[in-house]
Formats: sequence, structure tokens, C-alpha cells
Amino acid sequence: MRDGIVSRFVGRVFGGEIERRVAESTRLAVRALDDVRDRLMSGRSLDTFPRDRHDYDREKVLADALDAWRTNPLARRIVALTSQYVVGGGLGIESQHEATHLFLQNWWTHRLNRMDSRAFEWCDELTRTGELFVVISTDAAGMSYLRAIPAADIQEIESAANDVEQEIAIYEKPDLSAPATGQESAMGANGLRGRRWDVYDQAADRPAEDGTFHPVMLHYAVNKPVGAKHGESDLAPLLRWLARYAAWLEDRARLNRYRNTFVFWVKAKFANQAEKLARQAELNANPPNPGSILVTDESETWSVLSPNLASFEAAEDGLALKKMISAGSGIPLHFIAEPESATRTTAESAGGPTFRHYEQRQLYFLWMIKDMAQIVLMRRAMVDHHVSVRAEIKVNGTDISARDNAALAVAASTVVGAFAGLRDRGLIDDAELLRVAYRFAGEIVDIEGMLIRGKNAPAPKMLQPTNPGGRPTNSGGRHTNPGGRPAGV
Repeated sequence: MRDGIVSRFVGRVFGGEIERRVAESTRLAVRALDDVRDRLMSGRSLDTFPRDRHDYDREKVLADALDAWRTNPLARRIVALTSQYVVGGGLGIESQHEATHLFLQNWWTHRLNRMDSRAFEWCDELTRTGELFVVISTDAAGMSYLRAIPAADIQEIESAANDVEQEIAIYEKPDLSAPATGQESAMGANGLRGRRWDVYDQAADRPAEDGTFHPVMLHYAVNKPVGAKHGESDLAPLLRWLARYAAWLEDRARLNRYRNTFVFWVKAKFANQAEKLARQAELNANPPNPGSILVTDESETWSVLSPNLASFEAAEDGLALKKMISAGSGIPLHFIAEPESATRTTAESAGGPTFRHYEQRQLYFLWMIKDMAQIVLMRRAMVDHHVSVRAEIKVNGTDISARDNAALAVAASTVVGAFAGLRDRGLIDDAELLRVAYRFAGEIVDIEGMLIRGKNAPAPKMLQPTNPGGRPTNSGGRHTNPGGRPAGV
């Protein structure tokens, strides 16, 4: 009785405060549980931006792209074509500074780097996943070693609060089967995380006390919307159509297999079921051979049953699917074993946009390799003062199309011959002539820098004509015709 009175008294006086505190504690516990559960299962992480795919969607696209590359010949060919044109016969790296050039060559050909062959692997990965995560490890001697981590193993990209492009750290997915030790797995502010990789920061990059450098990660992405952190695979918009084309082709193969099959239909009058089964067993034991003569009496009627698979629009359906794949990949049909009715002229015209796509990808890929080389060089310069961080690094790739080179050579030769006459008559200056020449040659150069280098360089002897007395002509170094007017080139 006494306990009931006390309980009612406490409930009336402190009941509201007790309920409020219990509700607040429950809400905080549920929120913490939901944060971890959503991050691990299927939700969008707190570090994911709205323009990025959800975690589960991005992982599904990466898995489907890898599976398509493994099993679908068209997907394998699309990825291979990109690497064959972007990397081509191989890449080269050089520098005008002798010591820097020697180090870059040693780094490039080191057996633990193998950059010549690794470039093909990285280009395949960049096409397949849309992004590349590269870890740089440097020893005490300043030699760096590069390794790529699969994009499917990356969980989060942590960026600066005011700039999504300033990446700070990259986290791998946690290994739930292994115990949490050190950096292998940890509970961060946003939930369970895997190993943390610091993104390279030039201002904070210094060797440790033992002379080694802290491993850092670099992130490169293509097909990335503005404001997003992750790139998109080149195969992402094609996966649905690649699957449909593969299913259509498999159905066609099955139909063609059974198109020419047939069965004999024997119609006769039998006294009972046993007689019918006996006759059927006899024919099954000795079926008529193709081309044989079959003689029967009036009691039996033979006919043939064959499937009537009328699919006259099947070819158009397959071509429509393949055109969708061609449009999505930017590759003409004759690149993927579908000549259709294209002539040589239309095929050459269709290759123009494709070559532009490969040129853009090659431009990005060469910049990516150059960016890695600059980081490697800056780390080497901290322990070796013979190399120069100010030395220019050039990464060279092969030409996309040899046919374009022939056309550019003809165009450059024609336009230089025409504009040289204008220069000789003083209608244009040297800068304009040089700009037009390199413009039609398809090259982008520093016009003013080339003019300065040209003035400082000694002229070849063959370009210094002299008169019969051995003195240079007064035509400013240009040949003159008998009328005294400068001759065109």
C-alpha cells in the first residue's frame, strides 16, 4: 500500500521529466545505430555528395562492369580499344635536365614499377571503373613505387569542408573478418571505416626520422560530374544494353539450333494401344535415314513436323541493340565487327568523333602520368640534390591516327607555302606565320617562346647566302630573286 502511494506521488511530481529523459536517450541510441547500419548496408554515407551514386549503386555498377569485361566480348573490346589508342605503342618520359632525366628513366624502368606495361593496366582500370587510386611508397633513397588499389575496395573519400576537390583522406572498406588493429579498421565519426590513406599534400610531405616517406594515395577520375567525388565507368551506360544484346544473341543461337530439326509423324489405324506402342518402338529402333526410300501401304500416312520460327525482324533487332551500344561507347559499328552497309568514305567519316574521344582520354592520361612523375621527382629531390624539381617533365604518347598525320602534313605543307609569300611581302609577321603553320600541323605551341629561341639559335650555314665577294647579302638573310625581291618558300 505504501509503495503504491509513493509511486503515484513520484509519477505525478517527476513523471514528465522522467519520460522526457527516457525519450531523449532512446532517440540518441536509435540515431547512432541507424548511422552505422545505413553506412554498412545500403545508405548514402555522410561523406557522400548528392551528385555521387549511392554506395550500393556504385558498388553494383563496378561489379557489373568487371563481370561484363570478363564475360562479354563487346565490353572487353571496348575497353581494349581505349587502351590500344590511348597508350598505343607505349609511353615515354623525358626531361632536358640530365640528372633528372636519368632518375626518371630509372624510376620508369624499375622492375617494381614497370611503367611501360603498367600503363596498359591502369588505362583498362580507368575505362572499366572511371577512377584510379594509386598508392606511392618511397624508400630512404628516394625511389618511389606505385601500386593501384581497386576502386571497389574504396569506401569513402574525405574532402575539405569548403572544397570537394581538395581530398584529405581515402578510406578502404573494413575487413570485418579480421580484428581491428592500428589503421586496419577503426570506428570513425561516421561509423566503421577501413584503412586510412592520406592524400598527397605537397606542403606537408616530408621524410620521417628514418629517412622513409609516409605512403600517400592519389585519386584520378574521369566521367565525373561537377561537384562529385567519384568517376563513372565508360561501361556504366552500356551495361543494360550489353546484357540485352547478349541475351538476344543467345536466343538466336538456340533458335537456329532447332530451326532445322524435325520429327516424323506416322498416322495409322491400330487395333489397340499395345499395337500402337509396338509400332512406335519399332520405328524408334530403326528410324529412316536421310535420303532413304520409304514404302508404306494404305494403312500408314507419313508426314514431317518442323518448327516454324518466322523471325524476319530479328536482324534489325540485333542491329538496333548494337547501334545503341555503339552510340553509348562512341565507337562506330565497323570497330565492333558490324560493317553494316558502310563504305570506306563513310567509315573514315565515322571515325572522326571516336578519335577525338581517344585524344581527350589520352590528354588526361598523359597528364595523370606526369602528375605522378612530378610527385616522385619532388620526393627524390629531398634526398638527392642533383635532380631539379623545376625541370620540365614531358610524357609522350603515340599518335591516335596515322591517317590524320598524313592529312596534317599535306595541310601544313600547303599553308606554309602560301603564307610564306605573305610574310616575304611584309603582310604578316613571323608570329602569325608560325601560328598558322603549327595550327595546320595540329600542334599547340608557345609562339612567343619559339620566336625567342629561334632568334637566339645560330642560323644554319645553308640559310646564310653570300654574294660572289664572300659578303652576306643585304636581304636580311633571305634569298632574293634577280629582281631583288625576296623569293617565297
